[in-house]
Amino acid sequence: MHIVRDLRTASHAGDWYTADGSELDSELTTWLEAAGPAEDPYPIKGCKAVIAPHAGYAYSGPAAAWAYKSIDTTGIKRVFILGPSHHFYLQGCAISSCKDYDTPIDKLPLDTEIIEELRQTGQFEPMSIDADEAEHSIEMHLPYVRKVFAGQNIKIVPIVVGAISKEVEASFGSLLAPYLDREDTFCVVSSDFCHWGTRFSYTYYYPEAAPSNSPAVKLSRSTAPTPANPIHQSIRQLDHEAMDILTLPPSSAETAHSAFAAYLAKTKNTICGRHPIGVLLGAMAHLEGTKGTHPSLKWVRYEQSSACLTIRDSSVSYASAWIRF
Repeated sequence: MHIVRDLRTASHAGDWYTADGSELDSELTTWLEAAGPAEDPYPIKGCKAVIAPHAGYAYSGPAAAWAYKSIDTTGIKRVFILGPSHHFYLQGCAISSCKDYDTPIDKLPLDTEIIEELRQTGQFEPMSIDADEAEHSIEMHLPYVRKVFAGQNIKIVPIVVGAISKEVEASFGSLLAPYLDREDTFCVVSSDFCHWGTRFSYTYYYPEAAPSNSPAVKLSRSTAPTPANPIHQSIRQLDHEAMDILTLPPSSAETAHSAFAAYLAKTKNTICGRHPIGVLLGAMAHLEGTKGTHPSLKWVRYEQSSACLTIRDSSVSYASAWIRF
């Protein structure tokens, strides 16, 4: 039976982050104040989107602050949040049936009018309340969204993005582009970067530091890292390859989308939000083609949960960026 409930609870509060609203508000304030100084003065004028991580706040909360501090909240009434699906198989994109999402700070109302328009396209699957509350990739952004837009009457449009091809990413991007192009609309893209270690079944490794033509290998108990390039440095190399591809300019969004897909096919880097990133690239490419826009994407923070030295270690990477288009 498909249960419909108006309120999605803050299901990961008390585990992935504190359930105490005042404590959470204080943590977010501390992290936002600590972010910077950046190369460009905060907030970034004309900032239309951010990419930020979604791990437990003890791990990625400080890194995410660099993205959220970039946001110019002036005139924003609606925030799209695109996150990957970790808990249910999805070949397209899914939208919530709820009317509000709860956070320990305060509720966030959903833009049910826009969600109904998306539903009417026939391109979006409905999401059950169980699937909605099991997924953390969107929830981990809700307190930051509520905090940064404090006192503003905003609504959110959460979209879970499944394991879709580059072509389908581009198709959903084209569909969402007219919404994201509105002056009163902002977009948050939820993604961690490399999940490295045997527990993630991913041990891709560069034996030499960049620049190098030395091919990558998979580390194992019989294949050890070289003294020349510690594992954490190799992970940094790998992630920064993706970040360089996604940096706009010099590339166009359309070129970056193709290069990012080729990079993922080659390295299999475990960037869990690769498909939401692909949808945003698709939207920006659509606007390049139809409106002649010249998007910018700039990375402002990169961190790793720990510094891997041996095959027994593991880490997750976190990267934050702002986008103008």
